[in-house]
Parts: sequence; structure tokens; C-alpha cells
Amino acid sequence: MPLPKPPAKRAALLTLNDFESQAAPKPGKRAHKTSLSAEPASPAELNLYDSAAETAPVIAPTEMKPSAPPLAQRAAPEPRSRKPRGNGPAKLFVLDTNVLMHDPMSLFRFEEHDIYLPMITLEELDGHKRGMTEVARNARQVSRDLDALAASMGSRDASGMSEGLALSRTGHREAAGKLFFQTNLVNVSLPAGLPQGKADNQILGVVQALREQKPARDVVLVSKDINMRIKARALGLPAEDYFNDKTLEDGDLLYTGVLQLPSDFWDRHGKTMESWNQGGSTFYRISGPLVPALLINQFVYLEAPGAAPLYAKVTEITGKTAVLKTLREYTHQKNAVWGVTARNREQNFALNLLMDPECDFITLTGTAGTGKTLMTLASGLSQVMDDRRYTEIIVTRVTVPVGEDIGFLPGTEEEKMGPWMGALDDNLEVLSKGDGGAGEWGRAATNDLVRSKIKIKSLNFMRGRTFLNKYVIIDEAQNLTPKQMKTLITRAGPGTKIVCLGNLAQIDTPYLTEGSSGLTYAVDRFKGWPHSGHVMLARGERSRLADFASEVL
Repeated sequence: MPLPKPPAKRAALLTLNDFESQAAPKPGKRAHKTSLSAEPASPAELNLYDSAAETAPVIAPTEMKPSAPPLAQRAAPEPRSRKPRGNGPAKLFVLDTNVLMHDPMSLFRFEEHDIYLPMITLEELDGHKRGMTEVARNARQVSRDLDALAASMGSRDASGMSEGLALSRTGHREAAGKLFFQTNLVNVSLPAGLPQGKADNQILGVVQALREQKPARDVVLVSKDINMRIKARALGLPAEDYFNDKTLEDGDLLYTGVLQLPSDFWDRHGKTMESWNQGGSTFYRISGPLVPALLINQFVYLEAPGAAPLYAKVTEITGKTAVLKTLREYTHQKNAVWGVTARNREQNFALNLLMDPECDFITLTGTAGTGKTLMTLASGLSQVMDDRRYTEIIVTRVTVPVGEDIGFLPGTEEEKMGPWMGALDDNLEVLSKGDGGAGEWGRAATNDLVRSKIKIKSLNFMRGRTFLNKYVIIDEAQNLTPKQMKTLITRAGPGTKIVCLGNLAQIDTPYLTEGSSGLTYAVDRFKGWPHSGHVMLARGERSRLADFASEVL
């Protein structure tokens, strides 16, 4: 394609005033195109040459559109404002110190609402920042975040603080509100029954003063302290708990990993179904209204009278179709895992997950006596001793006592963890009794061999470690915080399987609930990942006494 001919005449030029008037940003929406009659007949000329130089004639174009201003002269696009979730005006939340020490990121989790920090809150943060505890680490993290926000302030006097600091300045775009500090002394009169020198009462006084100073705003106290909220409500001040640390509002909403199929499942999904056999398992490719509700590695079952039951696992979801794979029947003695067979439907689901080499992260929840530890330990020994899939088993748990602590324990790390591993010893005793024909010497040798493949580690020394080809069991995982759970799971190296066991009804860690437990956090975040699975065990198999006690006590 030939190039166009070069221009033979000089183009028309604009004056400086005309150029700046076109380059300036225009308020409001872009105006519609004007007609040609509104345009000037001939544009003015901008002389770029010396006064002595000969000026070239200006050629008036027949049609001229306003030229777009250069990129440097265009107005910068305004940042997109985040649409608030609520319809009403932004609230002003006064944070108690325990909220900041509980969740150091709580400053940035109030969406479009503003945050107010009393000066006594900063004093209490300063008093708790020393030490190596989790509370001290959180206090130091909050201080660093506050320092970064204060450093981004425009003016260096108190007037900048009174205008509020945008919480999104440090990169947290989800926080659209502002942060206010108490910059002046608040003189309030609390009831005579409340001591004036206590920090909680001073915060209550700040909330009462803010409600008097800002009657148009909704001022709310946020505290994790129940007694603090009770006192606030007794004084007529609105108070709320901090809910952003909870993964779920209700423990009943937790993902169970098991779905019961409706009785008309084959009638609604069997018309376009495809089935085939591969590797001793039957696969079904289905499409229908139930497919959007399925997740990868979720177990489904259909038990109808007079028909063969269906027990399957979802292995693939592609668009509007899903693939179901029938399970291996671990209830039969020929498929026993280290002498252990499944006694109910959920235990069969759990053993299918534990023996699957493609599942790297497994969570098992259930009441006491459902067989979580026994099945997990049997699956680990089978894959370490028989299949040689993993090199050893690593067992750890949170050392939170049920009653009063008995003090320091003597010995090495493994000896100190010995009293906490009573459940491990009990299950090893059950597993060793299965080999009845080996005799006493044979059982002793087996116990020594099994003990050599099991290592007991403490959570306190997990930072920085990497587990290669290990079978990691985290017992009593309901007592872990989400941060501790992340620390443990990120220790996994190539070829490592992590199994978390816990009963959400037996949480011993203070300030943890079913909704804020690290086990709940992991189950909710990992659901649907192709290399993870979860089963909630419902039926206890320990003894009739334990089953009855778990129901009535």
C-alpha cells in the first residue's frame, strides 16, 4: 500500500487562549457536538516565528472539529468511588482496645464507615505492646498501621487530624471511611457509680460526648468485652460486638462435605446421563438443576427403599455438567485400612478422602467418639508403612488445658508433648491389638517400628519449617486461631498431606467461638478446591455410654 503524499501547505494554528480553553476540563457531562454553523469561519493564528519573519497565509479549512487536548493537558480521571453496602449515612464507630488487639486489621474492615479512637485506647495499646504473646504482636501491628496513616497526613498539626485520615491511603481499598483521633479533652459527667479513672469508663465518656457533639451521626461503641457492652447499654449508649472475625454467623451453616440427593434425582438428571467404568470405579456425567449446588470432592448419596444405594464423590465440574465417581467400600473387611473398617456412611466417606493421594488437605469434624483420630492414624500408618507414600507421621496439637494448668513439664520437646498425646497412645493401642497372631514379641516389635515412624512436635516451633513427604495430623484443631491455622498449613512442602481434626463443640481457647475458630476458617476457605476435602462425622462409634452422654449432656 503506497504512503500518502506529504502535506504541501502549512496547517492552521490556534492562539494560546483558544488552545487553553479547549484543553481545560469541562464540568459535567460531555456536551453534544455542535453544528458547523456554530464554529468560527476561520481560526485565529498563533505566530511561532520571529516578528521579522514572513508570515505564511492561513488556509481556512472547510470543516474543522475541535482537536482533543494532549494527554498531559487532559484532566486526570477521578478514582471510582466504592459503592457502600448500606443505604443510610456512614456510622462513627468508637473502637475499644480489645478489638484492635484481637484483630489488628479491624481498622480496615468497617467498609464505608468512620472510626474514632479515644486517646486512652492508644495508651492501652502502648501498655500491651511488650512481649512475645499474640496480643503483644497484634498491638505492635496496630501501632505500625496507625503510624503509616499518620505519616500520610497532609498537614502536620492537629487540624489535619480533626479532618480525618482516609483509611484507604495505605493500600486498603475496601476501607472507604476515615480515621479520627481524639485531639481535645472531653469533659463528661458519668453516673456516680462509675469510677472516673478506669479506662473503660473513659471510653464510655467519649462515646457519650460524641453523641452530644454529633447528634446527626450514629455513634456506636464496638467492644469484645461483654461487661463493657452491658454498661454502655445501661447508660443508653449503642454498643455492638466485633463480628468481622467470624467466618460464619451460625455454626449450622458450616459446609458439611456431604449432600443427600433427592429421591427423584435419576428422573431429573438421568435423561442426558453418561456412564463408564475406569479403574474399578463407575463414573456418571450428569447435567441438571442440582449441578450448580455441587462442589469438587463433595460426597453425595442416595438411599431409596428397594433400590441399590449410590455413594459417590464429585470429581469434576465443567460448565453445567458434573462427573460423579463411585466410592471404594471401606465397610468391607477386604478393604480394611490397617485393620480398621468404616462403621457408617460418613466414616466410609472419610476413609475415601484419607486414602486419596490427590487430596493434600483434609478436615474432619464431629462429636467425641466418631473415629476421627483412629481413622486418620490408621490411614497414615497404611500409607507410611505399606504404600511408602510418605516418610513419617507428624502429630501436633494445641496445648490448651481443659482445667487448671499443672505447670511446666520436664524433659525434651517430645517428652513435654507426651501428656497431651493421650489420644494418640489410646488409638495406637487399638491398632496394635489387631495383629493377634504375631504374639507378644511380635506386637512389641510392631509397636517399636510404629513409634519410630511417628514424631510428636509442638506448635511453638513450627515457624519456618518445611515438611517434605510427611503425613501431618493436627489434632484438636478447633482451638487454633485463623492465623495459627495459616502458619501450620503453609509448612507443607511437596508430597505432604495435612489432616485437621476437631470438634467445634469443645473449644477451650478463650475468645474463640465456633464462627471464629481456625478450623471453621479452613473448612470454609478450602471448600471446592480440587485437592482438599471435608467430612462432618455425625454418628459416634465409641460406646453406647459416650453416645448417650454426647446427646443428653
